Amino acid sequence: MRNYNDPFLADHYYHVFNRAVGNEKMFCESGNYNYFLEKMKQHLLPVADIFCYSFLPNHFHLFVRVKPINIIEEKFQYSKIKEQQQKYDINRSLFISEQFGNWCNGYTKAFNKKYDRKGKLFIDNLNRRLIDSAAYYSKIVHYIHANAAQHKLCTDVKSWPYSSYAPIINHTQKWLIREEVLEWFGGLTNFIYFHEQPIKPRGFSKPSGFKK
Repeated sequence: MRNYNDPFLADHYYHVFNRAVGNEKMFCESGNYNYFLEKMKQHLLPVADIFCYSFLPNHFHLFVRVKPINIIEEKFQYSKIKEQQQKYDINRSLFISEQFGNWCNGYTKAFNKKYDRKGKLFIDNLNRRLIDSAAYYSKIVHYIHANAAQHKLCTDVKSWPYSSYAPIINHTQKWLIREEVLEWFGGLTNFIYFHEQPIKPRGFSKPSGFKK
């Protein structure tokens, strides 16, 4: 059984994902997506770099890198009083997890208020998996951007408005770690070409014609 609860460690890369409880939806209208995005920036950008994301009606995916330990320590010192600090390890993984939890909890409160709803919106555990290989890096960027098409919510990666694919191409969200993503794929042309390939459910190999 795969472990989807890897601890958040400084300078490590993660695929982060979660879903709504039962058959409920996280997003009912476009304003929900936009608010979720703003809450993500508010809570995550102090502790993580965001490479890409995709929000679907009942779940979401992120590819992030936790910031260096000195930045985590600085944010931690501002957030926790000294009496509380002993319960956090040197990597501050619990503190980082709390930032992710505050994002989802804050959204839940606003969502419940707007739709006169009660109770939790997300399943209990925020899933995250360490990205520890170059192959996984390439695969997860493609997988996240193609996720809506895979679920038949749109025809292709260009058609889904609630992912980072278009903002990466058009450079409209300056906080995304765009240049590193494009450099990894060998530039914008290769990035676009790569996303035209079908999702490979298992393993990874560079598609024919890939120039990097």
